[in-house]
Amino acid sequence: MRAILACLLLALAPAASAQNFITVASTTSTEQSGLFKHLLPAFRKATGIEARVVAVGTGQALDMGRRGDADVVFVHDKDAEEKFLAEGFGVKRFDVMYNDFVLVGPKSDPARARGKDILAGLKAIAAANAPFASRADKSGTHAAEIRYWKEAGIDIARDKGPWYRETGSGMGPTLNTASAMNAYALADRGTWLAFRNRGALAIVVEGDTRLFNQYGVMLVNPSKHPHVKKDAGQKFIDWIISPAGQAAINAYKIEGEPLFFANYRRKRPAP
Repeated sequence: MRAILACLLLALAPAASAQNFITVASTTSTEQSGLFKHLLPAFRKATGIEARVVAVGTGQALDMGRRGDADVVFVHDKDAEEKFLAEGFGVKRFDVMYNDFVLVGPKSDPARARGKDILAGLKAIAAANAPFASRADKSGTHAAEIRYWKEAGIDIARDKGPWYRETGSGMGPTLNTASAMNAYALADRGTWLAFRNRGALAIVVEGDTRLFNQYGVMLVNPSKHPHVKKDAGQKFIDWIISPAGQAAINAYKIEGEPLFFANYRRKRPAP
């Protein structure tokens, strides 16, 4: 009898283990920067839960949450996140960390976009018809880019020409396109620091307070999708905003430079 019970337990163990995971819909910037490779082993060690990340644009990540295809969303477009909450698809939003966007482009800067004003930089690029690679994927970075064009007084949907290349892909592939074309592109600093195929590209605009880039995390609402793993998903959120999770975010660096700054319950940095 004991032998039979032992066999049954062994047979059930893989199935039980397979259930001890959550799906996190997140962005290509958090994945391609290497942050999750740094964070997730620590989370699993602390909780015994495996977090499986699906890295897509923020818009797609939120749509995954709307469909109930994820337990947690971890993204960076606050307006879209608040809309997600207002629609009842999220339980509560928490600030997690921030970094900033940077405008990268050819070191020679043919459009003369260099400086600390993102709007002036984009105006210079448009005026010069200089090659520009856009993610065009409804990601948080793409949403920010479109917002900056609008604030610069440029209707990019109407005014774009052959100089404006829409990649429809994540941050890493878009930077690869920019490198191959010797083009300008908007990128999050984390992915840029982790990006190795820079070619002749360099940062040309940084330091503008408009470039602040906040990340937030939300549990998908189990009242909308009862299959959501609310307890395990909440454990992920609780860990990522805990002192241990926040310290792990701050500890992630490339060549001594931090890629993200934890800021749960901390004020936005002063300009």
